[in-house]
Amino acid sequence: MFDSLSDRLGGIFDGLKRKGALKEAHVTEALREVRVALLEADVALPVVKDFVAKVKEKAIGQEVLKSVTPGQQVIKIVNDELVAMLGAEQSGLNLLGVPPVAVLMVGLQGSGKTTSTAKIAKRLTEKDGKKVLMASLDVRRPAAQEQLKILGEQTGVKTLPIIAGQQPVEIAKRAMEAGRLQGFDVVMLDTAGRLHVDASLMAEVIAVRDATSPLETILVADSLTGQDAVNVAKEFDAQVGITGVALTRMDGDGRGGAALSMRAVTGKPIKFAGTGEKMEALEDFHPERVASRILGMGDVVSLVEKAAESFEKDEAEKMAKKMSKGQFDLDDLRAQLQQMSKLGGMKGILGMLPGMGKIKQAINQSDMDDKIFKRQEAIITSMTKEERAKPQLLNASRKKRVAAGSGTSVQEVNKLLKMHQQMAKMMKKMTKGKGGMPNLGSLMGGGMPGPKGMGGMPGQMPGGLGDLPPGFDKLLK
Repeated sequence: MFDSLSDRLGGIFDGLKRKGALKEAHVTEALREVRVALLEADVALPVVKDFVAKVKEKAIGQEVLKSVTPGQQVIKIVNDELVAMLGAEQSGLNLLGVPPVAVLMVGLQGSGKTTSTAKIAKRLTEKDGKKVLMASLDVRRPAAQEQLKILGEQTGVKTLPIIAGQQPVEIAKRAMEAGRLQGFDVVMLDTAGRLHVDASLMAEVIAVRDATSPLETILVADSLTGQDAVNVAKEFDAQVGITGVALTRMDGDGRGGAALSMRAVTGKPIKFAGTGEKMEALEDFHPERVASRILGMGDVVSLVEKAAESFEKDEAEKMAKKMSKGQFDLDDLRAQLQQMSKLGGMKGILGMLPGMGKIKQAINQSDMDDKIFKRQEAIITSMTKEERAKPQLLNASRKKRVAAGSGTSVQEVNKLLKMHQQMAKMMKKMTKGKGGMPNLGSLMGGGMPGPKGMGGMPGQMPGGLGDLPPGFDKLLK
């Protein structure tokens, strides 16, 4: 997310900080580069002009140029203006109404509208404790209604029964009536999309809006389309009236032009950011956290929130008891690998840590990725229950069987077993030496394994995560 823009801005500000004392000419030159970086990121020209003008006005003042750390002061001004551009404050869904509250999902075909509907419904159910009903009003796209039904089954969210031949307004009215009779808090209405904005699409959406009086009308837009997403938002807002935006595929958007332009151009807040295909891959859009990520200052708060959501309380207590006895088997190691995956993998975690831009870039350039953890998990899964509990049982013939079953090599099995031994030793030292329990994340360590040629990069992560065991980086090469 914002990788290319973050790299460009990071280089510009590193140059400013190295200069020490700043002159107005230095700031002007840096902002010229910032302007180019934003335009290359597909940010709308009027937005870029306004942004640069505001930053320049504040950055060439005497209190900045004469300060002890002028470079840092300029970065703070840029950060504050980025937050203002993105919307200043986080804006969640407004559900303060007489239930059932209608949430209308609109957008073009292919933007991820149906998936986003299910993701938001899942979030409202699990995080906010709401009783949610989803209804597909898309009678044009083949199997669109069946798709929402399947997503409802996957997420545990109720969907309106499908009645063949009904039209969108009829379905919407039936959904609201079902919501009233069955005590639902929220009814999410997934409307049909088109390949482009046209009169029939708008007429259909307006008819549904008038029939249901939604408190929220959320436009789902593909962030990878850049300024096209912003133009679509302007069209929908002008004709239908949107209350917010959900930007999808933000994880694949290295530029970020749509996110940076959307609020400034439309005046509507970005409420959600889709960051992957999984049903959990949806984030509340926090302008101040996004600005920090863009400027390479990380997003530790979101990382801690993700960790809190992904750790199962019962599992944590069960593992804590084992750890207190210095026990750490291969099932425990597999649980830690799965935990890493839930947190977004190595690259996802690095992207949220301050000052990790260069390390992340080096990992991207190497041949190391999160697939290595998937392979390690496959190796453990190919073992018997007894072998996972007692790794010493794995002789040469058993290792061959495990390697064949996991599609890996005996060498990889040996590397995994060696890593497990080192982590088990570390566990015993931690429990004996301190008499206390390390937190769950410390098993994977805060230090990130180094790609080829970089060596190990031990370090501390939030929440008390410790360094990786010695030599862990070599095991992953």
